[in-house]
Amino acid sequence: MAEPAMSVTPYWELTFDADGDVAGPERDRLLADVTRRGVRDLVVFAHGWNNDRSGATRLYSRFFAPFPELAPTARLGYAGVVWPSMRFSDEPIPDFPRSVAAGTTRRPALDKDTRHALLETFPGRAIIVEQLARLLEQQSREEAELEEFGRLVRLLVEVVPPGPQALFAADTLAEGVPQDEPEMFSGSVAAMCEEFAQALARLESPDGTAEFTVPNPWDGAHELLRQGTYYAMKRRAGTVGERGLGRVIGQLAGAAPEVRVHLVGHSFGGRLVSFALRGLPEGVRTVKSVTLLQGAFSHYAFATRLPHDARAGGVLQGQQNRIDGPLVCCHSSHDSALGTLYPLASRMAGDAQGLTEGFDVARVLGAKWGAMGHDGVQAVPGTRAVKLADALRGPLPASGCVNVDAAAVVRRGGPPTGAHSDIVHRELAQVVLAAGRVR
Repeated sequence: MAEPAMSVTPYWELTFDADGDVAGPERDRLLADVTRRGVRDLVVFAHGWNNDRSGATRLYSRFFAPFPELAPTARLGYAGVVWPSMRFSDEPIPDFPRSVAAGTTRRPALDKDTRHALLETFPGRAIIVEQLARLLEQQSREEAELEEFGRLVRLLVEVVPPGPQALFAADTLAEGVPQDEPEMFSGSVAAMCEEFAQALARLESPDGTAEFTVPNPWDGAHELLRQGTYYAMKRRAGTVGERGLGRVIGQLAGAAPEVRVHLVGHSFGGRLVSFALRGLPEGVRTVKSVTLLQGAFSHYAFATRLPHDARAGGVLQGQQNRIDGPLVCCHSSHDSALGTLYPLASRMAGDAQGLTEGFDVARVLGAKWGAMGHDGVQAVPGTRAVKLADALRGPLPASGCVNVDAAAVVRRGGPPTGAHSDIVHRELAQVVLAAGRVR
């Protein structure tokens, strides 16, 4: 019998904290039951932005639903990764009720749902959250108040020593040094807020009227908080992947060496499962495929050298070789993954009118900006490119990096949810099965 609110069985959940430590009873249940349940292929899915178990479980249930019909003879098992991430409640989510997808408080104030999410995501920092909310509510005209707001944002998202998360924010390295620190954490807060506010105003007034108004710097402050939390989630996803999921897969390989593992990640979940490769114990070859759906991290992360800087490379260079099968990245020029995770960056990427000219996304939000959600894996020799229709007809390459143009899916609403999500889930499930050669 399926687990409550879950469309498939057997299903396990693995819950990790911000430092990558797994809930022991959940891990032990998976290790003990996977062989007893006769599982041959285990599909492990990591979400990108849900910060509660019910939301993640609902996503997993919908995504996993087509698998039994598509592979009726396969001995499949399913696992969902739950990790402490968050999203701002005023961002719309396709196919989610209004009460879940959006708040009613207009920028720059913090609505109660966003406050709650911040408290859940950054435990022990309630005083900071309340101070941030108060400053956004008051909107003082004093520059010192903006500077104080920036200081509090940095305190909110900083890693408390000796926590491990500081090691997992970068996507690229230059001569072994992480290229990471975004200017939003080091420059003048007042100037940064003004820059954010101007970019937002131009995007929201494409008729040019924004040129004749003075943007509210507290709109920029609200955006600074949003981008700061996403930066923290990016860092956290890498931490949970390498220190958490990678180790659990190693333990699973010891307890059930015959089980084939297929990792799937959406958005920042793609970063999580990719960093899990770096956390695999030496000699573990049980990961048979990795599928990234709108991966929200640098498309150069797996590159040995960057095309514009021979001294630099990706932090995951060579990790695709730890997969006993392919690394498949589903991407599209129509993607909206960054619209959920990096809303401002996403909208700038699609700014055909040049409304935000002069706003340097890489400088403000972090070095070597580029998302697999838009371009697939880049600068990795031998990477192959196929259309979604060809991927579904198969077979996909048995190894190496594979970019799948999933534009047809994204036009219908976008993985993993959308206006026609049953179709979307079915086609993406077929890609996962094809990548892992699951029958």
